Amino acid sequence: MRSIERYLLAWILASLGLGALIMAVVAYRVTLDEMNEVYDADLRHVAEALGSYRQDSFAPDFDPAHRAPQRADVPDPSEIVTITWTREGRQVYSSDPRAAIPFMDHEALSRTRVDGQEWIVYTDVNPNGVAQAAQRAVARRETAAEAASQIFPIMVGLALAVAGLMVFALRRGLAPLDAASRDIAARSAKSLTPLALDPVPREISPLVQSINGLMQRLSDAFAMQRRFVADAAHELRTPMTALRLQVQGLRRARDAQAHEESLAELESGIARSQRLVEQLLQVARAEPDGEPTRRDAVDLGELVRTVVGSLSLKAERHGIDLGARTPARTIVLGDGEQLTVLLNNLVENALRYTPAGGVVDVEAGMLSGHAVLTVSDDGPGIPPAEHARVFDRFYRGTDASALARDPGGSGLGLAIVRAIAERHAARVGLRTPRSGRGLEVQVVFGVG
Repeated sequence: MRSIERYLLAWILASLGLGALIMAVVAYRVTLDEMNEVYDADLRHVAEALGSYRQDSFAPDFDPAHRAPQRADVPDPSEIVTITWTREGRQVYSSDPRAAIPFMDHEALSRTRVDGQEWIVYTDVNPNGVAQAAQRAVARRETAAEAASQIFPIMVGLALAVAGLMVFALRRGLAPLDAASRDIAARSAKSLTPLALDPVPREISPLVQSINGLMQRLSDAFAMQRRFVADAAHELRTPMTALRLQVQGLRRARDAQAHEESLAELESGIARSQRLVEQLLQVARAEPDGEPTRRDAVDLGELVRTVVGSLSLKAERHGIDLGARTPARTIVLGDGEQLTVLLNNLVENALRYTPAGGVVDVEAGMLSGHAVLTVSDDGPGIPPAEHARVFDRFYRGTDASALARDPGGSGLGLAIVRAIAERHAARVGLRTPRSGRGLEVQVVFGVG
């Protein structure tokens, strides 16, 4: 696992080390340039002074006693060698005959190589002859390198000092994060209270806020799960008790008619229990933390025709006119199976509350640029005061049992519809149709 502290320190130390190296190189170049200016001026002054010192020193018959003797000492790299020449190029004098500086007949500062060494030569041309002052270039580079070498350790020490301060600052800065991690580690699995934001640095605050958001979502999910389990246990208790009583009634049946009646009741109870279990599973799948939602191209028109076709026999059996309208091809991205569950619940709810001779219409189309599923019926409808509550799990309206064809509903249908719609960025709305009777449910996609 990578350490933030080590990662930052490695980059900081590398940056400081590179900076120290760059500073040393810059110091070397600046010092060398400055020394070149100074030494070049010195060479010019020496050459000019030598040229004006004694005019007879340029004469070919200059007294040899004044010539410099042959030298056997080790040359000093910083030494300035002086040479005089006649105008014709005959050497008259040299302070170090070992340095074979070439003759130049024009006044200038130049660089030349002698015996593998680079020399910097200033040539002064006067009426009596030519005077030269020369110096090895290595002397200047050595002096500049010495100056840079004196700066580099200082920069390295400064880098180490900054690194030490950074270690101290990082540990002080990350201390609140360590405290938060210890706080989380010391908590129980049921403790999901938010972390305190006051001691947390501003840069780490978004991370802590994200953790707090996650903990809040987990708290909400756990609370919803506990409520769901409690509601499910409560709802399952009634059908299970009814099934047990129906089994007992079947055992007590004395004749064939009573046996058939008890068996029919048992089958009906099993069917209701099976539907309740299926709806509970659908609720679990439709939860935000349930199975991931697929994103396939789903034709809502084809979906409407499929669902209406599968429930048409049930509608005919109850004398209900179940119709489908799909004027245009309507495509949304989503999970076809979940959308089928959504539409099945809406249509079955409509069939359950629509009386014989009634009409249920299912439509897929576009409204203001959004795909829309619409299921309308001419049943008793839902009072506007209950429009918000009917989406709660296990909630059934005050007159739902009396108005429904099948009184054994669980109150999960619209809860499932809303959960699936939210997973598809859709909004579910209830309203009374223009006829003034019944209920119209709209699922508008792309507005959630």
